[in-house]
Amino acid sequence: MKFHDRVSITIEDHVAHVLLDRADKMNALDDAMFEGIVAAGSHLHTAKGVRSVVLSGAGRSFCAGLDLSSMGNTDRWGSGGSLTDRTHGNANRAQQAAMVWRKLPMPVIAAVHGVCFGGGLQVMSGADIRIVAPDARLAVMEVKWGLVPDMGGYVLWRGNVRDDVLRELTYTHREFNGTEAAAFGFATHADPDPLGRAMALAKKIASKSPTAVRGAKQLTNRTAYMDEDAILMAESVAQHELMYSRNQIEAVKAGMEKRAGDFVDP
Repeated sequence: MKFHDRVSITIEDHVAHVLLDRADKMNALDDAMFEGIVAAGSHLHTAKGVRSVVLSGAGRSFCAGLDLSSMGNTDRWGSGGSLTDRTHGNANRAQQAAMVWRKLPMPVIAAVHGVCFGGGLQVMSGADIRIVAPDARLAVMEVKWGLVPDMGGYVLWRGNVRDDVLRELTYTHREFNGTEAAAFGFATHADPDPLGRAMALAKKIASKSPTAVRGAKQLTNRTAYMDEDAILMAESVAQHELMYSRNQIEAVKAGMEKRAGDFVDP
């Protein structure tokens, strides 16, 4: 299925492949691309049977960032409103294009090749896991255009990218490659076949108990903002909900019998 002629989703074996599909413009972010990304994420939020997601770009690149040719007539924030309007929960539309992947209940893996600049880097950063080609070109590009990163990057990079490294890369907007991205914390792994590795990992995740995986993602998202006592309680509550459930019992049986699990989706 296609969203605003910019983003497509195919689903097979519980894995959804989300493709940024504007190859002639290196998947740059224009109004339709923002709409397509947010719509695709919204669709997956309630999609039945999806246990993991792979996010990639068609053609030569993942995403070249904001489409400067349409900047003058593109309302990147959505609906003609101000950037400070919260049109998507705690976010404006541009922020939601990155944050929607972190907000999904199932894990998202980004497979990045070619160029990944500015807004594209922030869209990538919304994924739980980010696999980047060693020769990919990345940059925190906004200062070059007299702007600051404003698509959720400061939320998504926190705890991953060292503070002084982020400051240097933001202030100078210098390019770095995929190998450096992994060392800096923007990427999880550098791999010459990012899509192949992402798909293999997505299939592995999809073979696990979907309720346990979703519970683990929810805990990971929430606990970054909690104190010690709240984290301990959150762990206990999540475990109480899973213990002796149908999927938890099946996970134990499948492990003991050395077979694939037969899980039911939430």
